[in-house]
Amino acid sequence: MDITLEVIPLPVSDIDRARDFYRDKVGFHVDIDQEVMPGMRIVQLTPPGSGCSIALGDSLWEMTPGPTPAPGTYQGLQLCVADIKAAHAEFVARGLDISEPVQYAPDDGATFMHFQDPDGNGWAVQEYRRRATEPLHELLANQKRQRES
Repeated sequence: MDITLEVIPLPVSDIDRARDFYRDKVGFHVDIDQEVMPGMRIVQLTPPGSGCSIALGDSLWEMTPGPTPAPGTYQGLQLCVADIKAAHAEFVARGLDISEPVQYAPDDGATFMHFQDPDGNGWAVQEYRRRATEPLHELLANQKRQRES
């Protein structure tokens, strides 16, 4: 059985402001922005090349058990890029307030930069150079074919 992580609900205080931020400054694609049922608006955004999206909604948390997380309480969300210097330049050109890349070790996967959305939800961007030649979706498809043969 395959199980995929495809949507992460993200607590924000203003759906339109968050949608505009993730679309315009971070470069996510808006997949859905509509009232999906009476009284429930969902905005779903996906990073380019990703199989996982974020969901913003005004009534989203009423559908899940447990406490409602406060806007800005999510920390450690992580994006991966093949070239962190190019990604940094693109983010800065979009107007994103993002830290300079910091390399913690020479190994692939050890360079990071960080930003926060308007509510304070914290994101890391990790350089994983291997993704330039080995996109994750291709690796997963190859693994699945190997398991099935």
